[in-house]
Amino acid sequence: MSIRDYLRNRNVPFMALLHRPAPSATRLAQSIHVDGKQVAKGVLIRTHHGFVLAVIPSTHRVSLERLAEFLGETSVCLASEADLHQVFHDCECGAIPPFGRVYGLATVIDTTLVGRSELILQGNTRHEAIRIRYRDYEQVEAPRRGRLAEPIHPPKRKLQRQAG
Repeated sequence: MSIRDYLRNRNVPFMALLHRPAPSATRLAQSIHVDGKQVAKGVLIRTHHGFVLAVIPSTHRVSLERLAEFLGETSVCLASEADLHQVFHDCECGAIPPFGRVYGLATVIDTTLVGRSELILQGNTRHEAIRIRYRDYEQVEAPRRGRLAEPIHPPKRKLQRQAG
């Protein structure tokens, strides 16, 4: 089932955004001219109890240590390419929609995304994004919230001038 059909069947308002195929969430943000902090990406995680879908900003990467602690697991790892094909069987390669419920997965979301007015999400293809209000995403997905990610590029420190 396409993500658009899933949202329509639940009467969730959204806007489909067509763009050039994007190989990553960061490129998606660039393609549609929005700040990368607005774009949420899904990351499939393998645990001892199955898979979990982590949803984080495109400007961040999953902290496996934080995620393991949050989930109460001894360790977690990124899913393999074969796992991605198995779980997201109706999606183009590289497209991971952040809707775990559609695929029978528990979803966890990074707290930096919680409460935003809207999110840009990946659809089933690499050329389609979905703009949705955060509160609607929260209502349809009901993700657990936690501090799961860290910035890919840490904030730059301002250099102090030395007197002398």
